Amino acid sequence: MVVAGVAVGVAGVVGLLWAIPNSPGRVGSLVESFLPWSGVVVVLLFVVALVWRSGVGLVALLLPVAVWVQVFGGLLLPGPGSDTGARELVVVQHNVSDENLDPAGTARALVAAGGDLVALEEVVVPALAVYEGVLGGDYPHHVVHGTVGLWSKYPLAEELEEGWSRGLRAVVRTPYGEVAAYVAHLPSVRVGAGGLASSPRDESARMLGDAVRGEEVRAVILMGDLNGTIDDRGLGPLTSQLNVAERGFAFSYPADLPLARIDQVLARSATVGHIRTLPATGSDHLPVAARVTLNPLQASGRFAP
Repeated sequence: MVVAGVAVGVAGVVGLLWAIPNSPGRVGSLVESFLPWSGVVVVLLFVVALVWRSGVGLVALLLPVAVWVQVFGGLLLPGPGSDTGARELVVVQHNVSDENLDPAGTARALVAAGGDLVALEEVVVPALAVYEGVLGGDYPHHVVHGTVGLWSKYPLAEELEEGWSRGLRAVVRTPYGEVAAYVAHLPSVRVGAGGLASSPRDESARMLGDAVRGEEVRAVILMGDLNGTIDDRGLGPLTSQLNVAERGFAFSYPADLPLARIDQVLARSATVGHIRTLPATGSDHLPVAARVTLNPLQASGRFAP
């Protein structure tokens, strides 16, 4: 009965997450940040039920298994093979860390990923010249604002800097039409005795969401260290209007023991297919790479002013 009770509780948390209040301490966001790991709890309960030979517990575990598969099972499915005729961009996103001791090695690793766009955060002045030098051969077009930067194989136009030093916007002239590319590094969150401290992050997410909502270019790709998972309601202003990755967990932080993906690739008028992590660099984050397929019916053009 103990196993059955915990199993029902896990199913309730995963399936009825919206019912968990976000105060005090933004407990809802905290649970959402680590929600995929509820599957590990189910596995442990399964082992306990076997050891205790609990038939009731094993039957009860069918409920959280079904709920978890419903919510996260799709992320485990293999992504479709690359379609050479698709309007596809490969996007690489990486918080390179302002304490990175090997920016050249990091840049070479990102080049090896073969992306069309490379978004970086925590680009500090001493390392900027290194990134420009190594990435410049494969990515002749780039823009840097504050500590974030975008490197592109395709020309950039209408570079508009956001109102803070950790965000930028540029229009990428791809072979498939214009794409508004946003790079952002949202404020950090802290977990303490009082819960999750995420107010600055949440406010920045709302500001960024307003900017995306007002974007005239139909196709939008947002890349960045958002300091939150896609399940975190604090990122609702973004995830409510942008498509998230359909395949892959790609836990990116911390690099030594990845527990959550806070490095994100989101899109509008486009599908974010499989997202994956790349090998570790000199950063405390893992790089992620995603395939973004532009919608041929919606991606081109602009909204009427």
